[in-house]
Amino acid sequence: MAEYSYELKIPLARVAVLIGKGGSVKKDIEDATGTKLQIDSAEGDVFITGEDALGLYTAREVITAVGRGFNPELAKLLLRQDYASEQIDIEDYAKTKKHEIRVRGRVIGAEGKARKVIEELTECHISVYGKTITIIGELEGVTMCKRAIEKLLGGSQHSGVYRWLEKQRKEMKRKRAISQFE
Repeated sequence: MAEYSYELKIPLARVAVLIGKGGSVKKDIEDATGTKLQIDSAEGDVFITGEDALGLYTAREVITAVGRGFNPELAKLLLRQDYASEQIDIEDYAKTKKHEIRVRGRVIGAEGKARKVIEELTECHISVYGKTITIIGELEGVTMCKRAIEKLLGGSQHSGVYRWLEKQRKEMKRKRAISQFE
């Protein structure tokens, strides 16, 4: 059987979170994905090896989510087949450092209100960390959440984005109800 490997880098501030108390988070990821993790805590380099390409990919997704600010329990949702993650680069929407801070603030909102509302309406989890915004949730919700965040980053009004999300959510619930009867 061929052995695959992957290497990625996470912020030094997130290394201890990835390892966990007594290596518990690292071990959980290894056990759940059938991979082996080597973590260079001085550099933030993570080496993933394993024989299962899907396990390797899943481990990479979970590690990336932890590196992007998610707590390990939320990141481990990505172990489930019906969950996905999406990452948005704030720099794609902001031309200057000042503009970057402003658009990041638009997504978070006063006291985290905007982020909370979007999370509730899409049933997703959002992490705004550094120059990225990362989303974890079920595929349909992640797609909606990403579009909503992109609208905010593009300058759309919060109220308009919320209305759009509420409409999308109703439609999603309607489709779920119909599919239950088929």
